[in-house]
Amino acid sequence: MALRKRWRLRLRAQPEPAHFAYSRWDGSQPGFDFDADHIFDELADDLLYHGDLASALRRLMAEGFRDRSGRQLEGLRDMLERLRERRRELLQQHDLGGVCDDIAEDLRDVVRTERRALDDLDAAAAQARAGGDERRADLTAQTAATKNAQLDMMPPDLAGQFKALDNYDFESDEARQQFAELAERLREQLMQQFLDRMAGAVGDATGDGAASEEMQRLKDMLAELNAMLAQRARGEEPDFEGFMERYGDFFPENPKTFDELLEVMARRMAAAQALLNSMTPGQRDQLQQLSDQLLADMDLNWQVNELAQHLRNEFPDLGWERRYDFGGVDPLDFSEAADMLAELGDIDQLENLLRGSASPGALAEADTEAVRRLLGDDAAESLERMAEVARMLEEAGLIENREGRFDLTPRSIRKIGQGALRDLFARLDADKIGRHAISRSGLGHEREPDTKPYEYGDPFNLHIGRTIRNAVTRTGGGVPVQLHPDDFEVERTEQQVRSATVLMLDLSLSMPMRNNFLPAKKVAMALHSLISSQYPRDYLGLVSFSEVAREFRPEKLPEVSWDYVYGTNMQHGFMLARRMLNRQTGTKQIIMITDGEPTAHITASGRPFFSYPPTRETVELTLAEVANCTRDGIRINTFMLDATSYLTNFVERITELNGGRAFFTTNENLGDYVLVDFVEHKRSLVHARR
Repeated sequence: MALRKRWRLRLRAQPEPAHFAYSRWDGSQPGFDFDADHIFDELADDLLYHGDLASALRRLMAEGFRDRSGRQLEGLRDMLERLRERRRELLQQHDLGGVCDDIAEDLRDVVRTERRALDDLDAAAAQARAGGDERRADLTAQTAATKNAQLDMMPPDLAGQFKALDNYDFESDEARQQFAELAERLREQLMQQFLDRMAGAVGDATGDGAASEEMQRLKDMLAELNAMLAQRARGEEPDFEGFMERYGDFFPENPKTFDELLEVMARRMAAAQALLNSMTPGQRDQLQQLSDQLLADMDLNWQVNELAQHLRNEFPDLGWERRYDFGGVDPLDFSEAADMLAELGDIDQLENLLRGSASPGALAEADTEAVRRLLGDDAAESLERMAEVARMLEEAGLIENREGRFDLTPRSIRKIGQGALRDLFARLDADKIGRHAISRSGLGHEREPDTKPYEYGDPFNLHIGRTIRNAVTRTGGGVPVQLHPDDFEVERTEQQVRSATVLMLDLSLSMPMRNNFLPAKKVAMALHSLISSQYPRDYLGLVSFSEVAREFRPEKLPEVSWDYVYGTNMQHGFMLARRMLNRQTGTKQIIMITDGEPTAHITASGRPFFSYPPTRETVELTLAEVANCTRDGIRINTFMLDATSYLTNFVERITELNGGRAFFTTNENLGDYVLVDFVEHKRSLVHARR
C-alpha cells in the first residue's frame, strides 16, 4: 500500500502559494479606519475635475486611498497587476509534459516489477534443470519467455499500454497490486477533472465490491443531478435538500443552494477543459484515449458528458475554451496540473470581476478566500471594505441611487463647497477674512448679542431682560415694575446689503490643458458656499463659456466639466450674465475667471463663430457687451490666469470701459484673490451706506 499512500498525500496537496509576505488577520491588527465623510473628501477633487460621480468612484476603486491613520487600501489596478504577475510566474515556471510523463513512469515501474518476477522464473528454470527436472524447467522458461515477449510488444501509447496490462496475467502479485492501484488512481483523477473530487468516495473503497458499489452510487448521483437540471429547465423546483442528504459526502465544499453547487462544478469542469485545451495535440490525444480506456463504463461516460453540456448551457461565460501557454521547465504531474489549472481559473475569475466592476457594490461578489489565497490578507480586507464604500456614502446621505445610477445629493453638494471654502480660507490670515463682520449697526434681520437704548425709528426688537433691569435700577425695586420709555433697550442688528453676482467660468479646452480648470471650479464651489451660508439674501448666478455660453444652476456645479471644443466666447457670456443680473436688485457684478482671449462670438444669425487668432469683429462685439454691462450698472472683475501681453492689454481695455478691476494671478492663489475681493466688495458696500 506504499504507492497508494504516496499518491493520497500528493493528491491532497494544495496549490503553490503566491509569493507575498502577508499573514492572516487574527483580530489583533488594526482595521482600516475611515467613514463616509473621509471617503467623500477623497472623491472631491476627482469629482470636481471630471464632473462625473460614477467615474470618480471607479477611479477611487482603481487607485485605492489612505484611511485616516495613513494606511493604504490597495486599489484594483495594483491587485490586477499582481494577479497578472502571478499568472506569468506560473506559466513561465511549469510545463504540462509531466502529466503524461508521470503516468508513463508509473507504468514502467509496474513493468520493471513484473520483469523482476520473470527473472526469478528464469532462475527457477535453471535451478530445475540443474536438478534434472527438464519438464518443469522447460515450462517455467517458456512462461517467462512468453510474458517477456508480451511486455516487449506493448504499444508505445499510454492507452495501449493500459489495455495490454489490463489483459495481462501478472506473474508478480506486487506488480498486479501496483497496476490495480495505478488504474484506480487514474480513474479517480479523471473523474476529479470533471467532478472536483466528487469521486473521492470511490477511491476510498478498499475492496472490489465496495469500489463497484461506490461507482454505481456515483452514477446514480450523476443521473439524479442531470434529472434535477432537466426539472429546472421545465420550470420545476428540484429537491436540493433531499439530494444533499443522499449525496452530500461527494461535495466537500458544502454548497448551500443548488446554484452554488452548479457553479462550483461548472468552474471545476471548465478548469478541467482548460487542462486539455492547454496540452499539445499529442498529449491531449494520449490523455483522451487513456480516459476512454479507464472510464469504459458507457453509462458513466454518458452521465458525465450530459452534465458537462448542462453546465456549459447554465454558465456559458466561464471560459470553456480558454487555454494557457506553459513555457517553463518544471514538469507537472496529473494532480499538480489539475491544481494549477484550478488556480489559474481562480485568477481569471477574479481578474474578470475586478476589471469589470463598475461600482463598489459589485466587489461584494468576489470570493474573499480566493482573494486571500491569491493576493494576501491586506488585499482581501481592502476589497471587502471597498465594497462598502457606496453603501456608506448612501447611508450618510451623500449619494443616492436613482434607477441604478448614483447621483449627488444636496448635502454632498454643500459639503463640496464647504470643503473648497475651508481649504481656501485656511490659506488666508484670519484677520483678513474672519466672519466678515462689519463695525456699523443698522437695520436688518440678523441679530447681534449687543443692545442699545431705543431711539425713534429703531425696530422694536425689545431686549426684555435689560429693559426690566433698567426699570428696576431707575425705581429702586418693588413690584409691579413700572416701565418708562427711557428704560427700553433694543437688540442691535447687522446691517444687510444685498448684492447680485454672476460667476463666468471658462470651460474652454485650454483650462484643463494648463491645469487651471480644477482650481477655478473649486473657487466657484467655494464662492457658492460662502454666499449661501454667509450671505443668504445675495444672488449668485453661474455661466459657463467656451464656444458658446450657458447658464446653469448651482446644484449642477459639481458635474460641470470642460468642453472638448475650441473657443472662448466672452461676448455670449457677458450677454447671458447681463440678462440674469437685470432681473435682480441691489448692486450687481460679474466675476469672470479665464485663461484665454476672446476667440468666439455669436453672429447675427445666432450661430457661434470661432477664429484664432481673434478677429477684430470678435473683439469689438465682446467690448460692446462690456459697454452694455457698464450702462446697466454692472461691474466686471476679471481674474486672469496665465496672462500673455496681448491678454493683459485686452483685460485692461475691459477695466477702462467698465471701471471694474483686473487680477492677474495663478491657479495656486486664484481662490485667495476671488474670495478676498468678494468680501472686500461686500464691506465697501456697507461702508457706502454709512
